[in-house]
Amino acid sequence: MRVLVVEDEEPLADAIARGLRREGMAVDVALNGDDGHEKATVTRYDVVLLDRDLPGMSGDDLCKEIVASGELTRVLMLTASGTVSDRVEGLSLGADDYLAKPFAFPELVARVRALGRRATPAAPPLLTAGDVELDPARRTVRRASGPVELTRKEFGVLEVLMAAKGAVVSSEELLERVWDENADPFTTTVRVTVMTLRKKLGEPGIIETVVGSGYRVPDAGSTKG
Repeated sequence: MRVLVVEDEEPLADAIARGLRREGMAVDVALNGDDGHEKATVTRYDVVLLDRDLPGMSGDDLCKEIVASGELTRVLMLTASGTVSDRVEGLSLGADDYLAKPFAFPELVARVRALGRRATPAAPPLLTAGDVELDPARRTVRRASGPVELTRKEFGVLEVLMAAKGAVVSSEELLERVWDENADPFTTTVRVTVMTLRKKLGEPGIIETVVGSGYRVPDAGSTKG
């Protein structure tokens, strides 16, 4: 899941970003409305966490821009204003959810995950490829021989590839969906992660390299679980 945090209180923005990254999300940060608008324009985020009171472009105006773009990006407004009238106003601008500060971090994570599920086409309960089974909700992977322990990035790469249902996914897209803006586009991170992922999954291999294009899992599908 790709998340943008637009919050002018830098310590809070950094704390939110670190916490969400520990939950396996790719997180970018903007400390004012103008930077937030620029990032949201060039990158398709699943969820934007948006403070209403921002320097530069206001959070309200940025929310309206995101909604008007027609993307599936979901907006969660974070604000110190927690009255009913403020919540109604924020939701009327097109925000999908509203959370007043201070908030409990587990609740924030739960709300972000719920919005993320709405930002993409409905995912099947289980993704399968051969005898490999990935459960997005429980974040587990199993093969016929038993559970497969993966890092967050390895799990993210496998989930993106299996969800593509046989389509080729480029290294650039994997870098964008699983990592964040701090990732070097010229790095070998994706190649190395795929290599370690293949080793952990074992034989027969399910990830194909399409030279010059990217990677794919040819027989990926879904089951009801």
